[in-house]
Amino acid sequence: MNAIANMVRLTKAGAVIAWSGARVLPDELRLPPPLALFGRLTAPLRKDKANGTGHDVANEARLSTALTSLGPSYIKLGQFLATRDDIIGRELAADLSRLQDRLPPFSQDEARKAVEDALEAPIDTLFAEFGPPVAAASIAQVHKASVREPGGALKPVAVKVLRPGIEQRFNKDLDSYFFAARMIERFHPPSRRLRPQAVVETLAKSVAIEMDLRMEAAAISEMAENSRNDEGFRVPNVDWSRSARRVLTLEWIDGVTISDHETLRAQGHDLKALGARLMRTFLRHAMRDGFFHADLHPGNLFIDDQGRIVAVDFGIMGRLGLKERRFLAEILHGFITRNYRRVAEVHFEAGYVPRRHSVEQFAQALRAIGEPIMDRPASEISMAQLLGQLFQYTEVFDMQTRPELLLLQKTMVVVEGVGRSLDPELNMWVVAEPVVKDWMQSQFGPEAQFEAAAEGAVSVGKFVTDIPKLLGQAERTADAFSAFVEEGLRLDDHTVQRLAEAQSRKNRASRIGIWVGAIALALIAIALLF
Repeated sequence: MNAIANMVRLTKAGAVIAWSGARVLPDELRLPPPLALFGRLTAPLRKDKANGTGHDVANEARLSTALTSLGPSYIKLGQFLATRDDIIGRELAADLSRLQDRLPPFSQDEARKAVEDALEAPIDTLFAEFGPPVAAASIAQVHKASVREPGGALKPVAVKVLRPGIEQRFNKDLDSYFFAARMIERFHPPSRRLRPQAVVETLAKSVAIEMDLRMEAAAISEMAENSRNDEGFRVPNVDWSRSARRVLTLEWIDGVTISDHETLRAQGHDLKALGARLMRTFLRHAMRDGFFHADLHPGNLFIDDQGRIVAVDFGIMGRLGLKERRFLAEILHGFITRNYRRVAEVHFEAGYVPRRHSVEQFAQALRAIGEPIMDRPASEISMAQLLGQLFQYTEVFDMQTRPELLLLQKTMVVVEGVGRSLDPELNMWVVAEPVVKDWMQSQFGPEAQFEAAAEGAVSVGKFVTDIPKLLGQAERTADAFSAFVEEGLRLDDHTVQRLAEAQSRKNRASRIGIWVGAIALALIAIALLF
């Protein structure tokens, strides 16, 4: 029955998308015969819909209309696929990247009930005021409310509330996505290299995190801790006493949206400085902290009365491990200095490109990517474009897809766009260079090397202190065994042979122990000297 229900849901979604005239598959993708036939049958329909008003409607608009009409899970699916141009191609990813996450709000009564159920208290005891929604998206909507402070003054807050029944709706649609992924892998072997089921699994995990507003509160708290000393940037404070899995209460941000350039100028803000600060802040969070806001569109960025950038809506976050951060810093530094050989070596050292390929040939390919970009005017240089070309070209060298790096690159596209809107002449390399150099100094500089050497010396010291204990145990075992033999234990030929082999192993172990001890002592001496 589940299979039938999934087929019905997918057929309905396919019909809606086909009727919209939207293109949802890369042109170069070879489809199984049934889907290819379906595509040919619906092609005239797409043409009629596109030309019905006398002009061609952009595919991104058709996609947006279709996915929005299908509901929250399809909006999230579209936004997720926008970060995976390795799967759907650059053109479709670009179309989906502008998909707006907006839906009509649910009623005030439903919102009040949802808050009371989540916080287990009457809403009038939780908030002095609880106003209508000010923004509504696919998963939740935001209300402006106020709380009474100890002195009696009212403090405005933002209350984010999950849509009623959203978990059940997502679970049904995700089940159909898994069904589709299994069918694709079973009947279309070329698609298996893209791992459709793993893609859906990643989407499911992302949505599960986004639908638990405690996770968003924790993300805000973590970023606040990471950026507490970052000049000119902050995040809202979390009201933990009025937050739960389905409700999140935050400090209300009274600021100017970063896209309102006229108001920012009228208030005396330096737009060029804001653009540079936004870019540096993003890179600092990605490289220094390995934790970055992955949805930094203009609607989520405000400038407060002190001129600080304030980010909101932490539902989508990105993480980079130390390996990925080192990779990112070294390739950016390599391109900045035009050291293409080093950029190539970093790919091999990280294990992203198999050793069977040539470092020299890969460095030549990187030069072909970097030189045309570097020779452009500063206002046309894009780090996001560079990374995008790099990730695409490395497929030739069998580089495995890194979803976390793709998410970083996609976020960088948006951040660069916001930065360039503030300063059209923004030089991304000049802005990025101090952040990259500072991070590399912290990781590879003399102080970092000294700390690593000290940690290594402690580890070696612990290992050496364990050697006498290990050798002592071996000696006691051998002595005990010898005692048994000396007491007249009768042995057959097979046992004698095994004893001889054991004695041989003991002798080898003793020699190895002596050499290990000598090498360890030498390493300690070297560590102490340096």
